[in-house]
Amino acid sequence: MTLNRRRSGFSLIELLIVIAIILIIVTVALPKLNKARMYAQETAALKAIQTLNTAQVQYNSQFGRFAQSLTELGPPASGADNASAANLISGDLAGGEKQGYKFSLTGTPTGYTISAVPSAFGSTGSRTFFSDQSLVIRENYGQEPATVNSKEVGSAASKSSESK
Repeated sequence: MTLNRRRSGFSLIELLIVIAIILIIVTVALPKLNKARMYAQETAALKAIQTLNTAQVQYNSQFGRFAQSLTELGPPASGADNASAANLISGDLAGGEKQGYKFSLTGTPTGYTISAVPSAFGSTGSRTFFSDQSLVIRENYGQEPATVNSKEVGSAASKSSESK
């Protein structure tokens, strides 16, 4: 006597089809997710530069000069705030790296310059940034560091070159 029992569940072919569909969806969605993450890191870098510019203005009003390095704007290792560690920015930003960008601050005889470059170009960012005591933030699309001669962030010229 043979019992004709039908098994419940999914066959191997059905499971493979479902996995293939999921892989196709992931393949389509992943580049958009990476691009959105990179844009978020670039936006965070712009905000960090604004924070550094604000900290420099505060530092200048407290100590009569601009800070010569990120550590002068950062928190002190111990003790009270002073000119070598004014506690105006977070420790990670004072360390020079935050959210996929490397920051550098250099004092000049008349002010300072700030530079921000992606830690991994094309992955954490596709733009480099520059600012100085003028408080204008400039950008460069590509690996070449932005300079005082680069286009301003948000200017019509940079938007037209972005759409090309």
